[in-house]
Amino acid sequence: MAAGAGADALLGAVALLGAAVVAVPLFRRLGLGSVLGYLAAGLAIGPFGFGWFAHPQAILHFAELGVVMFLFVVGLEMRPSHLWSLRHQIFGLGALQILTATAALTGVCLMFGLPPQAAFIGGAGFVLTSTAIVMQLLGERGDIALPRGQRMVSILLFEDLLIVPLLALVALMSHAPADPQAPSGLAALAIGAAALAGLVLAGRYLLNPLFRVLAAARAREVMTAAALLVVLGAAMLMEMGGLSMAMGAFLAGVLLSESTFRHQIEADIEPFRGILLGLFFLAVGMSLDLAVVRGNWQLIVLAVPAMMLAKGVCIYLVARLLRSSHGDALDRATLMAQGGEFAFVLYSAAEAAGVIGGETNDSFTAIVVLSMVLTPLVVLATRRLVPRHRPSLDGVEAVSGQTGSVLIIGFGRFGQVMSQSLLARDVDVTIIDTDIEMITSAAEFGFKVYYGDGRRLDVLHAAGADAARAIAVCIDDRAAADLIVELARHQFPQAKLLVRSFDREHSLKLVNAGVDFQIRETFESAVAFGEAALRAVGIDADEAARIAEQVRRLDAERFELETASNDVRAGIPMLLSNTGNAPKPTPFTPPRREGQRLDGEADVPVQPSSAA
Repeated sequence: MAAGAGADALLGAVALLGAAVVAVPLFRRLGLGSVLGYLAAGLAIGPFGFGWFAHPQAILHFAELGVVMFLFVVGLEMRPSHLWSLRHQIFGLGALQILTATAALTGVCLMFGLPPQAAFIGGAGFVLTSTAIVMQLLGERGDIALPRGQRMVSILLFEDLLIVPLLALVALMSHAPADPQAPSGLAALAIGAAALAGLVLAGRYLLNPLFRVLAAARAREVMTAAALLVVLGAAMLMEMGGLSMAMGAFLAGVLLSESTFRHQIEADIEPFRGILLGLFFLAVGMSLDLAVVRGNWQLIVLAVPAMMLAKGVCIYLVARLLRSSHGDALDRATLMAQGGEFAFVLYSAAEAAGVIGGETNDSFTAIVVLSMVLTPLVVLATRRLVPRHRPSLDGVEAVSGQTGSVLIIGFGRFGQVMSQSLLARDVDVTIIDTDIEMITSAAEFGFKVYYGDGRRLDVLHAAGADAARAIAVCIDDRAAADLIVELARHQFPQAKLLVRSFDREHSLKLVNAGVDFQIRETFESAVAFGEAALRAVGIDADEAARIAEQVRRLDAERFELETASNDVRAGIPMLLSNTGNAPKPTPFTPPRREGQRLDGEADVPVQPSSAA
């Protein structure tokens, strides 16, 4: 019997992993994202697909640990001082968005004929955004640390706190007889505050000493176990206090954000976080009850877009009211327009309290799950159908009528360093770039950078390319650099053309295009780095400098050979290898007859020499 149960559990694990391994790469390849892949896989293997799993709610409850660990990792990146700086966004922006959206969503539910209490529960549950989906999509785009990502994180944190008063409100609205053993509303708030205070004190005074002791023991597996203990312990403490498990994990991460063990802890948690978060999305897909959707399809088909639209409009209006740009407001509205996992908790509590019926709970749950499934598609559709908002040029001057001796195109890291030599000799330079944020930032450091796209001939004329003695192409876009080279060679032959190269192949292409100077963007820094490495292992400084110069000379000779043959592989035999098996040059074809002396002094035949 036990063996059979173990085999069933193993089969279930294989099915979950197999579905994820097949669906996620496929959906990412189609440009639909990993979240939609997980959701589709869950729907396929769940009770209403192949029927491999009959009780997805059990998996969903366990897989919520993935969301918990995700918030812990986010907390590790957010120092307490930074969290404190977000307090106005958390309690100001978060509160305004939630109040506005709750009112609008309650109105939508009333329009569908629900009684006032059920309408409020439906709206309040839907306003709780899915932390898992938003954080995953932000993480895939690399936006979590950006200002727009931080504002969304702030709102999600406030929503995590909101579940406590909402559950207390459900208890007040309850038609069921009161549980004499349940704490009162004030007692529940006091318990939550005590749990929060206990976590902060433990994190401040116990966690760092604990990890120092474990690090001294030099047992890697114990450090991993301790990291999991911290995450799960903090989550459990918050749940016992009636708060969100994710909130507890996030606070634990924040308290460890200044620890010397932060990076080690993050590396230990990361594999568990990824697997469990994927499992959470699989379980959400499984929990979509197609029987409920079929039975109430008219209500659900109308309610899902209506709820998402109402919430999205409220989010957009609040963002614009608080002076976010159109692009940021639209991005926030599309990412946060869905309901979330805390809605399931609120709806279940409301059903248990007699505030809503079982059928209403099922319909609300199906609406939330469908909104979560649709969110990645809405984000993709918005990105493709809505024109990208062009950044404001306020305070940025377009290039016009410039006459500098040197035109610098691109003022990123490369262009900034390159410009210093010219500015040190007071050379008159004109600088153009298309990055508005960079132009604004450069102005704060005393640089005048004009807005202009170097790929356009009219912009090059306006930037003074026809009068410049040199044009320095410092952009990191290989294709754009090639286009600028083509324009400059034909239109501004009086100017020396210096170009930043992406790699060796690009350098060869630039030489063939006739540039006056090119350099690979990482070459000199890598040579200097190698010279420093020689000194670090005890090589005399003069010897290290001589070897670095030898590397430069060999590279130049290798490049000359590649240029002559127009083949980047021609210089491979000149590379220094750490295996002693560097490729050897192809031998010359042996002469068909013996060579003869031309001076006539000897009749001894000369044997052909080897290719080496």
